[in-house]
Amino acid sequence: MNLDDLDLFKKIDPQNLLADIDGLPDQLQTAWDLGQTQPLPDFKDIQAIVITGMGDSAIAAELVTASVFSSIRLPVTLHRGYGLPAFANSKATLVVCVSHSGNTEEVLDAFETAQKNKCSLLVISTGGELTKRAAEKKIPVWNFEYKRMDTTAIAFPFALLLALFSRLGFIPDPANDVAEAVAMMKRSQQHIVADVIAAKNPAKRYAGQLVGRWVTFVGTENLAPVARRWKTQINQLAKAGANFEIIPEATHNTLSATLNPNPTLNAHTMTLFMRAPGDHPRNRLRSDLMRQAFMLEALNTDVIDARGESIIAHLWTLIIFGDYMAYYLAMAYGTDPSDEYAFLNFKEALARTP
Repeated sequence: MNLDDLDLFKKIDPQNLLADIDGLPDQLQTAWDLGQTQPLPDFKDIQAIVITGMGDSAIAAELVTASVFSSIRLPVTLHRGYGLPAFANSKATLVVCVSHSGNTEEVLDAFETAQKNKCSLLVISTGGELTKRAAEKKIPVWNFEYKRMDTTAIAFPFALLLALFSRLGFIPDPANDVAEAVAMMKRSQQHIVADVIAAKNPAKRYAGQLVGRWVTFVGTENLAPVARRWKTQINQLAKAGANFEIIPEATHNTLSATLNPNPTLNAHTMTLFMRAPGDHPRNRLRSDLMRQAFMLEALNTDVIDARGESIIAHLWTLIIFGDYMAYYLAMAYGTDPSDEYAFLNFKEALARTP
């Protein structure tokens, strides 16, 4: 389709999800500001942190752990699933339950486990059952308001978690890095918003290359949550297949898949490598050599670079690029990016089975 036909965008995207992507930089700033005003619990002698979440809430937590990897001196565990790790068994473990809706089954189960284990607890949500249970038990809640699709609300759990860590003294104040990320996202938008024509819009061009192809996103360690985010946005917005790989791990196994190429299948794949100035030099070398190996086997590849100086800017300039790219791929397929039929159908089937 013509990715410059904005009138057609409006027909395919009646809920105007594009506006949510356009507003992502301001959402990050708003969420960060909100995090400075929330009541701060008196948590003492915390020795470990567990963040529980699923989907975009979990990706937001991964983005936080990547952001604070080199500065936080407490172990941080992201838990996707029911229950909690066995070590989370006292007030010395801070459990942060993150759920956009407040009704995520796995997070509710982790919440109950944290209470039984007498952990320190805090909830981040828009409401739902999680907020209700927390209020009943007088457990602190950081609520935020967002009534749109939760996949476009990722800045809220990210910034609130980051603000929590900062205000508790677990990390140095990242306010300047957040401000840089917001500014760099807005600068990036000058080239990738919808009214920039495809000939000059890299997000549209990449989306065009992904049509009819299975895409793999490859990121270095710090960029792992971005690679996952790009994969899930292709799934959720464009309703298309994708996967992600992480360097250096991928160079120990995925690289070997080039030894027995399948010309028929390979013609329908695309591998996008993402890079950031903060990459470890050896990981940058691994990424470049892996891409060369793919190219020698006639596999379609390309590379996308993050912008800015801080790790937070690197993560968020790539996040917004990927959101636009996934949105334009949805437009290319003529698919409503806000449609959640498959997921809602699954949840209904799950609810019918005790």
